[in-house]
Amino acid sequence: MLIRSRRAVMGLCVLGFSSMLLTGCDFWPPALQAQIEQLHSEAQQAAADKALLQNQLNAANKAKEELQIRVEDLTRVNKEKSAMIANLEHTIASARERSAKAVKTSTTKPAAKPTVKSTAKPSSKAAVKSTGKSAVHKPTKAAPVKRTNP
Repeated sequence: MLIRSRRAVMGLCVLGFSSMLLTGCDFWPPALQAQIEQLHSEAQQAAADKALLQNQLNAANKAKEELQIRVEDLTRVNKEKSAMIANLEHTIASARERSAKAVKTSTTKPAAKPTVKSTAKPSSKAAVKSTGKSAVHKPTKAAPVKRTNP
């Protein structure tokens, strides 16, 4: 009988310990309970901070995307304006070349044909004041045309 009672007591003890392990213990010491509550409130605060930071990150990413789109638009406009400037510079250069050619041809044509005629007729006042020496008339030359580049 003794063996049976020992086995029964041991079985009850094992059953008691296993039931305590499976169901858990509801008793917490007060110091441990305070630490658990502090950790719980810190976890809630960390979760709130995380949510706030996540919202800020989402707003920053949205602003970044908008700014990236604006940068792409401005880059495109800049390329268009650069092409337009290059085209206008090319047009100005060709217009300068045409005007330089036009000035060249207009200055060479009058130089080929003498436009100034010198007259050898002395005026009546010059003949009266004459001291016996004949006056030498120098032909006048046309003033050279200066080119100015705008």
